[in-house]
Formats: sequence, structure tokens, C-alpha cells
Amino acid sequence: MKHRAGSVQHLATPLKAWAQRFALLALVGAAFALMLLGKTDALLVERARTAVTDAVAPILDAASKPVATVNDVFEQARQLAALREQNAELRARNERLMHWQTVARTLEAENGALRDMLKLVPDPARRYVTARVIGDQGGAFVRSVLVNAGSRDGVSRGQAALSGEGLAGRVAHVGNRSARVLLVTDMNSRIPVLVGGLRHRAVMAGDNTQQPSLLYIGPRVKISVGDRVVTSGHGGVLPPGLPVGVVAEIGEAAIRIEPFVDWHHMEFLRIVDHEMPGLLLPAANQQ
Repeated sequence: MKHRAGSVQHLATPLKAWAQRFALLALVGAAFALMLLGKTDALLVERARTAVTDAVAPILDAASKPVATVNDVFEQARQLAALREQNAELRARNERLMHWQTVARTLEAENGALRDMLKLVPDPARRYVTARVIGDQGGAFVRSVLVNAGSRDGVSRGQAALSGEGLAGRVAHVGNRSARVLLVTDMNSRIPVLVGGLRHRAVMAGDNTQQPSLLYIGPRVKISVGDRVVTSGHGGVLPPGLPVGVVAEIGEAAIRIEPFVDWHHMEFLRIVDHEMPGLLLPAANQQ
């Protein structure tokens, strides 16, 4: 028995070596033969390929189901973790909003009582019309947009134009069916504003960049990055209290303002008629 086993092993060793040596050549030959067969009888090869695919498909389907199930489990776990994080963030935000709602109601009640005591003349009612931005006339020296509302819709020169975030500009020219809005970033734009909680007076001037600058700031005035900027209403050019932006940069050359308006996604503008003809408008209309 041992002699037979040794004989078999003695014969298998050269066969194994021969198979290892010529395996690559055999595979290349088989591939070449299949290519020739595919060229000569494409229908036969297509049928064989279809039969092999049909035979292997159930196996692949069964093998892929556990993998897909595991992937679904991991994806659901990831989504659940994200939802929990969002839920916690929304709860915290809701608590902050409820706090500010209480503060706002208290301030509103106090403000109303003080107005009644002082017999303050109320601000005139504001009317507005919403228009679509139909053209961007921006260039190297002009920052303005064209809207599809004009004098027939109640739009007049000097009215404020607001996006959903804040002040975008004011109406510069009016036609019957359209109007041109001069943006706050234009070099010809000058808007009286109030800065910060102490409401420092200044003038926001555009210079054809994305961030207008503040002018006429006193030497002792302290302004910090992040201070909120709103219109002051001085001169009746624009109604007071319109949100403009925040202080973005305080440099030696200028104080830069980051407007609230997203210039790249400005599709609609609300043209506000504050019914307060400004001191500058009659002179402007005479031009």
C-alpha cells in the first residue's frame, strides 16, 4: 500500500508541475477559442451566456440579499442617529424661541403702554407689492436689478425693495410695467442706518463690492463685529427699522457690512410704500 501511494504521489508531482506551468497558456488558448467561437457562431455564444446568467442569477440574488439587508440596517441606524440629533437641536431651538417669544410679548406690552402715555404719533401704514426679478443690470460700475412691477402697480421712485432676508435696495427708475432697483451695494447707494444695540448713527455706502462700508462714524463710537445694522429712517429716504445686515469686518480703512440678502438667489422683491415722501425725493424727481 505504501508502495502504491508513493507511486501515485511520484506520478502526481510532475503532472502538478506541468499543470502549473501550462495553466496560463491553456487559459489563453481557451479564451482565444471562445473568441473564435463567438465570431463564427454568435447566436450559440449568446445562448450559452444567457443560460449561464440564468443559472447564476438565483445564486447572486440569494447572496446579495444579506448584504442589502445589512446595508439597510446600517442606513436606518445612521438615519435614526441623525434624526435624534436633529430632534435635540430642534427642541433646544424651540426652547430659545419660546423664551424670546415671552420677552417679545413683554416688550410689546411695555412699548404699547409707553406709546399710550406719550401719545406717540404712529408710523404710517405700509403698503407693498411683490415683484419678480426679471433682469440683472449689474456690471463693473452698476449694481441694479429689473423687476416686473411699475407705476401701474403702485411702484414709485424711492420705495424700499426687500427680499425675504432684508433690505436689497430702493427703486431708482420707474416705468409703466417695470422698475429698476438700485442695490445697496451700488456705489451710488447711500442709506442712513443705525448700528448695534446703542443705535449709533452712520451712513452705509456701497462701493460695487459685496460688502458696503460705514461712513461718518464718530471717533469714540465703539462698534463690534456682529452688530446688527438697520435703517434709521432719517431724512425719510427709507422707513426705519428695516434689517440691512451685520458688521462683518472692522479695518483701518473701512468698516464692512455683510448684507442679509442672498444676492445669488434673489428671485422676488417686495416693494414697500411707506407713505413718507423723503426730503431727497422731490429733488431727485426734478432731475
